Amino acid sequence: MLAKFLPFTLLLLIASVVPAADDPCAQPSPEEMAEAVGARLPPRPWHVANVWWNFESEIEDFTSLEIDITIDRDVPDTYNLYVSPCGIAKVNGLQFYGGIQTNINGWPSKEERVRVHPGKGAIFSRWSSDLETPIGLNHVRVAGEDCLVESAGYEGEFASVRRPFPWEKGEYTWSIVKGETIEHDGGRATWFTCWVKEKSAEERFEVGSLLFEGEQFTFWDRHSAFVEVYSTSKIPRSGIPEVNVSFGWPRINGENAAVKSASAFYPNAGTAGSPDCANVIADGEQCVIQVGPIFERTEEQRRHALEIQE
Repeated sequence: MLAKFLPFTLLLLIASVVPAADDPCAQPSPEEMAEAVGARLPPRPWHVANVWWNFESEIEDFTSLEIDITIDRDVPDTYNLYVSPCGIAKVNGLQFYGGIQTNINGWPSKEERVRVHPGKGAIFSRWSSDLETPIGLNHVRVAGEDCLVESAGYEGEFASVRRPFPWEKGEYTWSIVKGETIEHDGGRATWFTCWVKEKSAEERFEVGSLLFEGEQFTFWDRHSAFVEVYSTSKIPRSGIPEVNVSFGWPRINGENAAVKSASAFYPNAGTAGSPDCANVIADGEQCVIQVGPIFERTEEQRRHALEIQE
């Protein structure tokens, strides 16, 4: 599909590159592809594509969020790829996000704050109420000794839990589920636990939990997902893997959300601006992000509707 956007010279360039046998996602470097079409490369991270679902209304008494993910090929950990079925969400105005990454990183414990990079894994993060007040690691509960944690302010003040999870080609469900409410800092606060389940697995995999101020929660009237190429100290200048990632219909409290409309957005400026290297299509209930070579997109193509069908 992406070939229709590419000049013949770039097609020849891509055709001349023989992917390594162990890398089904191989493409020329971003620098080579950008030079071939005269595109600029903004600083990473790159949100190569964003999907938005607009709901009929907010959802009261929120207890769970589930999003299905399908990844059509194995993505090596030589890339920094973030598949985020929860690109940004809010409960009672509190922001959170999460998904799976080829290279998670963080602190091995709340005491040992030296960054480590164990490879593939899952992530669940939340921000403070105003994004400016620091939020500490007392908002984080790990699910095992292999979990990583972090609390910092380089993307707004946040707290996060991450855990190694060897995902590959296949179908998964990323979810968060409301847990127990406790006394916290003079008020009530509730734990939400993040899970990942591979479709054929009998049991789901616990990533960790985050504490949210409050006891009853309202989920906002929309949802988002994205695919991102990011930067780490381990791989500062990641390539762009060729891959198709599908996101299913958002489920809130165990049921398909009442979706009013869905759309795609491809940012090319700002903190998540990206070279144009992806397209989003609707396939039944799913929104499919097709990541491939860099091309030139016109501004009128930067946003478009997605005609998903339940």
